Amino acid sequence: MSDYSNLSSEKQPDSSSETKEFFDKYFVESVSYPSNQVDAVVGFFEKRGFDKSAALSVSSVLLQQSKIDNINVFELLDTLKGLENRQLSIVVTQVLNVNRSKISTLGFRNTEKVIPEENRNVLP
Repeated sequence: MSDYSNLSSEKQPDSSSETKEFFDKYFVESVSYPSNQVDAVVGFFEKRGFDKSAALSVSSVLLQQSKIDNINVFELLDTLKGLENRQLSIVVTQVLNVNRSKISTLGFRNTEKVIPEENRNVLP
């Protein structure tokens, strides 16, 4: 058998080498949060009617944002405690929209009936 090969042993650079290098480094940095913070945030949203998967998704975004903004997550939860369900939905929607791709945005439907204001001319 012959030991000769027409394939070179050196890797030739290709057009995707920069992309491969970027994605090889993509998941290198690990992100971790104390379990008491994760449990508190997930529990907060589950108490307010969020499904388990939705609570986990929202919690991960809020934990990430609190770390970026250098805010204690428990202080963040204290500010959210005073909100009604509708107000909480608005805040969560805004936070999720900031932390997602700009291609699409989240919204919600207002199911409350709005009574139109009456305009009247009042003469003195």
